[in-house]
Amino acid sequence: MKKRKVVVNDLMQQQFTYFLTEPLGERFHPEFKPELTPRQMLQMGVFGGKYMTDCVDEFPVDWFVNARLCHEQHAPELNFFGVNASQSLAVWREKGWIHADDPRGWFQWYCRYYIGRRCSDDVRQIKRWKAMKRHVAQIRKNCLKGDLQCRRKQRQALLNWAYDSRKI
Repeated sequence: MKKRKVVVNDLMQQQFTYFLTEPLGERFHPEFKPELTPRQMLQMGVFGGKYMTDCVDEFPVDWFVNARLCHEQHAPELNFFGVNASQSLAVWREKGWIHADDPRGWFQWYCRYYIGRRCSDDVRQIKRWKAMKRHVAQIRKNCLKGDLQCRRKQRQALLNWAYDSRKI
C-alpha cells in the first residue's frame, strides 16, 4: 500500500499531519481484536454523541451515516445504554491518558489506527484496550446472559472501547 498523507484541521488540531500505511480495517496488531468498528460504535452511540462532531472530514463519510451525534453538548441519552460512562477530557489529561498526537484520547487513536495509521503510541493504547476486558468478567459474573439492563454503565464503558457487551 502506498503511504497516504492526512492533514487534520479541526477544533483541537491545526495542520496536524500523519500517514496511512495500512489498508482500512486491516493488519492490526495480533493482540488487538476489537469487536466493533468505529462506524458501528458511532451508530450505536458512544461518548454522549459529542466526541467526533468537528472532525468528520478526517474519516470515511459512511461512518457518520446514522451516527448518534450531538453538536451542541455531551448527551448521555444518545449512548446505546443511555448512561454516561465517560470521564471528562480534563480527567483524561490529568491521568496522563492523552498522547499529544491524539488529543481526544483512545477513540481518536482507534479511529486513526482503523483507517491505517500506525504510530509510537500503538502499544500503550492496545495495552489500555486489553485492560478493559476485566469489565467483561464482571458482567458475566453479575448479570444474566443477555440482560442489557444489568450494569449499563459498565456495558457502555465497554462499548466506548470497542467491546460488544450485547453478546455477554
